Amino acid sequence: SRVMITTDSGMRLPYYLRIRPRNQRLLYGYFARNDRLECEAMRILLIKTSSLGDVVHNLPVVADIHRHIKNATIDWVVEENFAEIPRLHAGVNRVIPVALRRWRKQFLSGAAREQWRAFKRELRQYDYDAIIDTQGLLKSALIARTAKGIRFGYDSASAREPLASFSYQRKFTVAKAPHAVERNRQLVAQALGYELDQAPSYGLHGLEAAPNMALKAPYVVCLHATSRDDKRWPEENWLALGKWLGGKNIRCVFPGGSERERERGARLASGLPCAQALAPCGLREMAVHLSNAVAVIGVDTGLTHLACALDKPTIALYCATHPGLTGVYGSALAVNLGSIGASPNVNDVTTTFVKLTTQ
Repeated sequence: SRVMITTDSGMRLPYYLRIRPRNQRLLYGYFARNDRLECEAMRILLIKTSSLGDVVHNLPVVADIHRHIKNATIDWVVEENFAEIPRLHAGVNRVIPVALRRWRKQFLSGAAREQWRAFKRELRQYDYDAIIDTQGLLKSALIARTAKGIRFGYDSASAREPLASFSYQRKFTVAKAPHAVERNRQLVAQALGYELDQAPSYGLHGLEAAPNMALKAPYVVCLHATSRDDKRWPEENWLALGKWLGGKNIRCVFPGGSERERERGARLASGLPCAQALAPCGLREMAVHLSNAVAVIGVDTGLTHLACALDKPTIALYCATHPGLTGVYGSALAVNLGSIGASPNVNDVTTTFVKLTTQ
């Protein structure tokens, strides 16, 4: 059926609606460019499951959607280990954890099969107006096919795994050269029919430390741990940086997730007069520690991107990867240093630290 929708600017536009079972409607036609739409509530499912940095890079699409589409309800499918990240955003209605990584290891177990069935029941609780897969992988395409609604995603030339595009009913070309944040935003903008007219906003604000989890200020969080040895910044550099910060009465805090990382953090802290190794904690608690730091200095790891999203002074250290496509992005307080085979030196870091913390 055909109806007329009035936008904020007073423009009246035709919308083509397909009537679904149970009288639910799917916006099937086109949207007003650069208009915030006055239309019936839309329920949108975002699929971005992993990794931590990728999930952080998908946060700006939430603000984009709410800026252009009134009454949007946004649900998000994400790997269970990273579910706290979309939960930190007030614009996300429902977070649906998935455990594909764990289920693959337990493929033959009855418990894994039952958990998968429970996940499908939760996922199919609603009939979505738009299912948007910004991951572009076969595993995320499988999740999209499991949900109910029209599926949107990258075309075969744009997806990270080209075969994933066969699962989408609406496919879009997105250049691979822009930063990951912008690729996510461009895909969702094309899928929902609006134009990007503002800088990205991560939407993470108001994180306060509970008394039992507060760290003694002032401190800098030093993110030394990463998944690959060649991404690490040399320990002697961390020690030199820690001594420089100690001269300014700023403590260094060294987090660590695995036992090996915690041992390394303890070793670094023991070599400095004003430092501590942080006990293991969840993502939400870590976000609070990052939010209350003077600054965050970290290697190429997801927590460094989270610090950027929290709009903290952030220095990202690149030793074996190039920051162009996946470096810290979207904040005037975030700086990428180094590149493949060009590890930043301590003087680069201290000079940048002074600039960022005296703005």
